[in-house]
Amino acid sequence: MKPFYWESDHGNFGDDLNLWLWDFLLPGLRDVRHDTMLVGVGTVLNKALLPEGIHKLVIGSGFGYGALPDMSNAAEWDIRCVRGPLTAEKVGLPAEKGIIDPAVMVTDMPEFQNLSKNGRRTFIPHWESAVAGLWPEICKTVGLSYLDPRGEAKAVIREIAQSELIVAESMHGAILADAFRVPWIAVSTSRSINSFKWNDWARTVGVTYAPKHVPVSTRAEAIIKGARFWGMDFDHTDPPVDDPNKRHFDETVLVAEPKQTSLRSMAKQALAAPSALALWQASKAKPQLSADSVLASRKQMLLDVIGTVRRDYF
Repeated sequence: MKPFYWESDHGNFGDDLNLWLWDFLLPGLRDVRHDTMLVGVGTVLNKALLPEGIHKLVIGSGFGYGALPDMSNAAEWDIRCVRGPLTAEKVGLPAEKGIIDPAVMVTDMPEFQNLSKNGRRTFIPHWESAVAGLWPEICKTVGLSYLDPRGEAKAVIREIAQSELIVAESMHGAILADAFRVPWIAVSTSRSINSFKWNDWARTVGVTYAPKHVPVSTRAEAIIKGARFWGMDFDHTDPPVDDPNKRHFDETVLVAEPKQTSLRSMAKQALAAPSALALWQASKAKPQLSADSVLASRKQMLLDVIGTVRRDYF
């Protein structure tokens, strides 16, 4: 059995953790049922992403982009649970099948336990923001530590676990913070941030997704997201693609961003002042954290499902 994950051309720790999490949760999975694909962490219940003609075992995946595949064929689909009640409703499952995002189980891995705190207040943007934003420089001016979601997954997760506070535009930044019992604050820079998937997870642990708005930080970021920057609208005229890898981010950014000089860099930082102010204000908001008992209950429900998978597939 081989785990499936959406592989971003830029890297994204919330997807990349599929490469090793399932070997911990289901040891030996790669040696059984070679005709089955395990569909796990990520917003991957998408017709454009999942191959047809292969048996798929779904554990905790979510919907949020594109169109759902036809999941009516029981010979091709074994759906044990999904990320949350909103995905369950879309798929036509009982709400109780929307258990939780399996990424929370990372905290049970020995290498992520008993990590010392570093005292940092950390900002982790959505990976699209990291592609073209000025966020590392902005974080320096507002007293936050910048964490790039495109980094190596285990290193990113350790930084989340060791932080004192997480300011998250990345959904998995908030999910992992909550799982590690690190208070978190949600922010959003544009309508391109998918509120459906955030609410899908939030309802499983009894928290509220009410992100603080932070303006995009550069013109290139506005172009990528179809957002507004200093009075200029960059709304997308084309319909959104099902697979973000099909969007030509790098070409857009290259055209939008001329060669940097010290003067141009200073000008960019000045134009990003509203972003810096909003991010600083957001970091002072009251953070959230789910109840210990709710998180523990949801994790046990997922472990029970994993137990049935061991029984039926091993």
